Amino acid sequence: MSDRSPDVELHAIQQLIAVLEPLDEEARSRVVGYVFGRLGISGPLHSPEFSVLGAGSASAGVPTGVTRPPQSQPLDIRTLREQKSPRSATEMAAVAAYYLSEFAPAAERKREMTAADVTRLFKHAGFPLPGTPKMTLVHAKNAGYLDPGSERGTYVLNPVGYNLVAHKLPSGASSAGRSEPRAKPKRRSARGRVKKNAGRSR
Repeated sequence: MSDRSPDVELHAIQQLIAVLEPLDEEARSRVVGYVFGRLGISGPLHSPEFSVLGAGSASAGVPTGVTRPPQSQPLDIRTLREQKSPRSATEMAAVAAYYLSEFAPAAERKREMTAADVTRLFKHAGFPLPGTPKMTLVHAKNAGYLDPGSERGTYVLNPVGYNLVAHKLPSGASSAGRSEPRAKPKRRSARGRVKKNAGRSR
């Protein structure tokens, strides 16, 4: 390691702080979590190095909003599926990709997923298996949740898919309890009322 490395690291830390500081706590955690996944850093927001960084944030100038997630977050694919309640195989593919990058055991955690991962994780989650797993990934890509990976047949969760799973599922929670607006009764025109009254007078 060169003598200039600490200066380079300090400069990088200062740049990160400058970018993250204007954001609120939730946005900071979301951005850092996605960047960790994008760079292929295993265990985003979970690694010992990151927890130490968070613990020393007051003195190092690291945003206090970037913290480890609560221990109540799901640790297995079935629990995650039950919490997010995906309504389609396409949404489930995004949930599976999110699980692989965020919550899978260290030996299994990865950014890119394949059709084999779809079959394995759908089974473990108790979600109906698709007829063609590789087409499920294609449909998830076309829906905007996944991006092509480094090799043919591999896919990566993108920001749209990440936000879907982390912040928008389960679907319909915000609209629960809403009732359809009642149709207003048609008002009879004055001309129609005149014709009806004329018919009665005959």
